[in-house]
Amino acid sequence: MGTGRKVISVIEEQIKNRKENIEFDVVSNPEFLREGKAVGDCLRPNRIVIGTDSEKAKEIMSKVYNVLYINATPFLFTNLETAEMIKYASNAFLAVKISFINEIALLAEKVGANTQEIARGMGMDGRISPKFLHCGPGYGGPCFPKDTKAIVEIGKEYGEDMFVISAAIAANEKQKKKMVEKIKNAVGNLSGKVIGVLGLSFKPDTDDMREAPSIDILEGLIKEGAKIQAYCPEGIKEALWRLQDYEESIIYCADEYSIANGADAIVLMTEWNQFRGMDLNKLKKRMRDNYYFDLRNINIKNEKLDSILNIIQQGKDMLKSLK
Repeated sequence: MGTGRKVISVIEEQIKNRKENIEFDVVSNPEFLREGKAVGDCLRPNRIVIGTDSEKAKEIMSKVYNVLYINATPFLFTNLETAEMIKYASNAFLAVKISFINEIALLAEKVGANTQEIARGMGMDGRISPKFLHCGPGYGGPCFPKDTKAIVEIGKEYGEDMFVISAAIAANEKQKKKMVEKIKNAVGNLSGKVIGVLGLSFKPDTDDMREAPSIDILEGLIKEGAKIQAYCPEGIKEALWRLQDYEESIIYCADEYSIANGADAIVLMTEWNQFRGMDLNKLKKRMRDNYYFDLRNINIKNEKLDSILNIIQQGKDMLKSLK
């Protein structure tokens, strides 16, 4: 926060030192692009936020966006501080929403409820919306972790404790540990066990592993003595250096079926589309045991999977999952 004002101050000082008379404006124009969908989001944004105190700058920025023919897109003109806060607040709210449904999923597993149906029932309420009500191993990526931590620190700077956002951060860290616990509780002692991992990037359609839940989860499994066989359509190159401290415990596979060779369990970490239609019998034949942890619930409607593998999903009755 306050970046725009700091930029103005720096420029004004430079102009003063040069003894020149130069007019300028500073604009805060936050982006709301999603990795893997950035081009489409740029061409078809759901809103455009422009923070400035200058009427001239507002006019110029309007012309900039007119080139994209996005007349139907709502514009919000505001001051610099509000534009900066909108970016932080948007990402922090989505992170809170993810942490919320993940905690509901943990409780649902113990009381016999179905988180998918809980989320559906909640999402029918127009005040809530079904978006970002999908339980999983935790949020990651370059934005949510960074922006949630940033807004907490900004709060400290101004004497305000951001309790809700701080709780979301803590819940997200807990969620990754819970995934390791879930696997260990089902499979048993992980020493010497082979775990096949589907997906490493923090989300599909990108190679980005920044703050990916897979990093902490794999570290947790390896520290318990497990050996990892992993495949990701795009993330392996980045994983090689992000997980280099564990290179002796990880084998990176050439395809999604190789991760099942001699595996005691499969953990679906990232919901890449190519993992949705896999040949389940082919997987089973390659495995030593038959545990399948669907941390993204992509097989929620696949009845065949449950008859072939011991599937353990997110937010469902654990007693029923463990056959």
